[in-house]
Amino acid sequence: MKKLLLSTAIVSSFVSTPLLAATVYDQDDTQLKVGGRAEARANISDNNESATESSFQDKSRARINLKGKTKINEDLGAFGTYEVEIADGKNNLVNTRYLFAGLSTAFGNFSYGQQDSAQVMLTDYTDILATFGGDAADLTDGNKDKRENNFVYSGEFDALTVQANYIASNTKKSDSFGLSGMYALPIGLDLGLGYTSGEQAGLDADQINLALRYTLDAFMVSGLFTTGEIDKIDATGYELAAAYKMDKWVFQGVYNYQEVDSKDIENNVAIEAIYKLNKSFRTYAGYKFEQIDDLDDQIQFGLRYDF
Repeated sequence: MKKLLLSTAIVSSFVSTPLLAATVYDQDDTQLKVGGRAEARANISDNNESATESSFQDKSRARINLKGKTKINEDLGAFGTYEVEIADGKNNLVNTRYLFAGLSTAFGNFSYGQQDSAQVMLTDYTDILATFGGDAADLTDGNKDKRENNFVYSGEFDALTVQANYIASNTKKSDSFGLSGMYALPIGLDLGLGYTSGEQAGLDADQINLALRYTLDAFMVSGLFTTGEIDKIDATGYELAAAYKMDKWVFQGVYNYQEVDSKDIENNVAIEAIYKLNKSFRTYAGYKFEQIDDLDDQIQFGLRYDF
């Protein structure tokens, strides 16, 4: 467990997910935390242009999350999470990102609701940027994050983390299941393996993920290789990521490539710089170099306050 916690602490200094949250209630073995972000950001690209729209598009958003837990007895606890994202006011876009609850035991956590598939702890190895990235990992729907009707088991055993999930889709012939494992070596190397299988609109869909991540002081490098089939059509993807932390700066870059039936679906390089003024406020900017002929490069920048 100590090896796993150390690995998690090192990696969290690079990724864009905030660890802030205020405890608003902590009494009688019950705790509630509230957190979130206000993020003003914009994207500039010819991809945004249309007959009425310009190349400059606002992408601002806010998130609010609630996390609670309670102790039932010495061997059993319960927890719940809710997170909502609100986009720009003109379109009144409100999106539930996470909504799940479950039980915590000595053998692991069991939960149900809208939550990540078992593969996300592996795809997070390379999905580290605040602006772009994470384009090539999901060959099938069962591999994605924020899945509804999702039953999840998660257990931690010293340096090994295992997860399993089953998605009972609202749509007929679209159920899927997944298994994944991650092992944290004491030398700063994390290894991951995952498999998901099921149906996608009545078509057989399978995917295998192989992931690795290495951290050394202020430097991190990671890779993800994924391969699968949808209705006997082959698909392959890989992502490479690197990050370097220097004082209040974080410099990051990724490469994403995905091929389906011998056709390039994703092929891009993205770089970004993040400057953290303190633990609550940061600014960032990124550039995405598109390698597919029909797509144009992108610039994205933003200011983010975490609470």
